[in-house]
Amino acid sequence: MASLLGKHLFEISAQGPPPPKDYFQLVITKNEVIWRSWKISVRLEARGAAPKELKTSHQDFLHNKSLKCKGKFDYLERLPDDILIRIMSYLQLKDTTLMAQVSHRFRKLCNSEKFWEDTVRNRCAEFTSDMEGIANAMGWKKLFFTFFHSSGRKEQQ
Repeated sequence: MASLLGKHLFEISAQGPPPPKDYFQLVITKNEVIWRSWKISVRLEARGAAPKELKTSHQDFLHNKSLKCKGKFDYLERLPDDILIRIMSYLQLKDTTLMAQVSHRFRKLCNSEKFWEDTVRNRCAEFTSDMEGIANAMGWKKLFFTFFHSSGRKEQQ
């Protein structure tokens, strides 16, 4: 065990923010960078799920062009989808339209139902639990533009 610990140059682990509260670990050894995550959930489909592990050499980590932006690391690209969606739901809509143009991944996230659900729940004070069924039937994005966005209201008047 001591020889294994001696190989770790850096190690940190923590529980992610709620609601998922998943666990994460970052280990840097002399030869590689390792990212581990454990999904924590009471849902049946998540029970017994194996931890995820991504390993890469230092060289690959530092030179992965898809994770870089103008020669610098693009840490946004490295964040998990659920964290990115939470961050994006607080941006102004004009900023999310620009973000959607950055990559296929961001476009997919900006158009996802989860993004629009978070947007409605975080921005729309008029949203009530009674509207949740409507949102699930018609879609969260359509609900936002129909009931809460000013252009949707003008079209209805």
